[in-house]
Amino acid sequence: MASQGYAATRPIAAEAIGTAFLLVAIVGSGVMAERLADGNDGVALLANTAATAAALVALILMFGPISGAHFNPLVTLALAFRGDIVKRAVPGYLAAQVAGALAGVAAAHVMFDLPPFTPSVTERSGVALIFAEVLATGGLVGLVLSVSRSVPRAVPLGVAAWIAGAFWFTSSTSFANPAVALARSLTDTPTGIAPADLPGFVVGEVIGALLAYFLFRWFAAAGENRR
Repeated sequence: MASQGYAATRPIAAEAIGTAFLLVAIVGSGVMAERLADGNDGVALLANTAATAAALVALILMFGPISGAHFNPLVTLALAFRGDIVKRAVPGYLAAQVAGALAGVAAAHVMFDLPPFTPSVTERSGVALIFAEVLATGGLVGLVLSVSRSVPRAVPLGVAAWIAGAFWFTSSTSFANPAVALARSLTDTPTGIAPADLPGFVVGEVIGALLAYFLFRWFAAAGENRR
């Protein structure tokens, strides 16, 4: 029993560390891009996109064999409801993702000689941005649900490609992750979101994940009926 408990901590630790590194990549590259882009927002966003996408590929390859490399509470919930992971593992995954995201912000801040946490003043409000989060999160969850069954080895590149694209084609720059959104409310850097705007983003993300889950469950049922 003790060895089973020890083994069960490994995926949780992987989710915490992986999510922390994801936030280090997002926030750290945002700070570096702002400092080097000399006021050119397009160049800064391009740098932030490239660093985040590259880190995602590396992190999913690194932690995928241990925990599945979800790094996202909505991905975990969607996979649990589909039966891909045991439901009793879900609370540990969610706690690890939130704790890891917060630790990642603090680590990025310390690396750039900033206070560990500073509430953001970057306003990201309005129906348009919330709708953008519906689309960004729905696409991400749908991609994971589809590709993890059809071509599992393509998940790292697929997720990174979706996030990189959504940085540019959504007005919200694609948070697509409640743990990430919460952590980014505590960074007053270019990647932050004002705490007052956080609930709207989370609502949009949950709606997007639900739509993707039911849509791809319908797709899967249709595929079974053709056999």
